[in-house]
Amino acid sequence: MGTFKHILAATDFSEASRPALDLAITIARDSGADLTVVHTCEIPPCPDPALVDLITPLADIARTKLDALLGAARSVCPRTTGVLNVGVAWEQILAVAAEAKSDLIILGTHGRRGVARAFIGSVAERVVRLSPIPVLTVRSRVAG
Repeated sequence: MGTFKHILAATDFSEASRPALDLAITIARDSGADLTVVHTCEIPPCPDPALVDLITPLADIARTKLDALLGAARSVCPRTTGVLNVGVAWEQILAVAAEAKSDLIILGTHGRRGVARAFIGSVAERVVRLSPIPVLTVRSRVAG
């Protein structure tokens, strides 16, 4: 496999996703690749339309966090961009990867097991199963 031209790194801003982002920055820097950092505000389905107004403050907080990550990443990898979406995380990751013509996706995994994994699901597992391009998962040392 040759060097990468475009890497997509997904983050949920948790400590578990930080090692994956750090690795994505390093690989992008070393290969001269463009880097896109994506975060998805995932809002659970809600029967009350009035609660949809929760999206704006959550997106504002996420934008502030993403901008901080991008500033740090750009000091190492200047060709770094960010994408903030609202939706289902694994769907958005795959959509952004396709749109950006990424040739590698890097994301962290919390390493949840049992009921927690069954209840919460696994974004990383879905991305790995459904992605047409290589996916590198980085397991966190933080307890999931």
